[in-house]
Amino acid sequence: MTKTDIRPVQLPDEKKATANQALTRVRSYLTEHQDLGQIHVTVQDETDREPLTLPREAVELLATLLAHLGAGRAVSIVPSDAELTTQQAADMLNVSRPFLIGLLDAGEIGYRTVGTHRRITASSLLEYKRQDDHRRRQVADELTQLGQEMGLM
Repeated sequence: MTKTDIRPVQLPDEKKATANQALTRVRSYLTEHQDLGQIHVTVQDETDREPLTLPREAVELLATLLAHLGAGRAVSIVPSDAELTTQQAADMLNVSRPFLIGLLDAGEIGYRTVGTHRRITASSLLEYKRQDDHRRRQVADELTQLGQEMGLM
């Protein structure tokens, strides 16, 4: 198994406009050609033009990537079956490594052991994050409702 590199990529300010222009063109094309399962693009350099066929899903992912980069956000692409170290997983959740270890030991996130090291699949980490976000939204909704019932809002 190869080591997963999840270092985020962030565009310098001078390249954000290029990403936003490309995003506009890609979104426009996707909207106009909703029935296409494959999309044909042309790759061009100074000396050559070459046709390239891409699955629609890849172009939609490209649009999402361009949107984030154009907005100045850093982006990482992690395959769902990628195995992360505990530090990488903690970084993705924006928590400390000891806190993550507590979640693993409590059975909140699935993992496997390789020797003495824990490995967390990106899919199990993202599933935990989805569930945690859902729980937080539910609690926030309940607090809002209580505040309204008590006339505080």
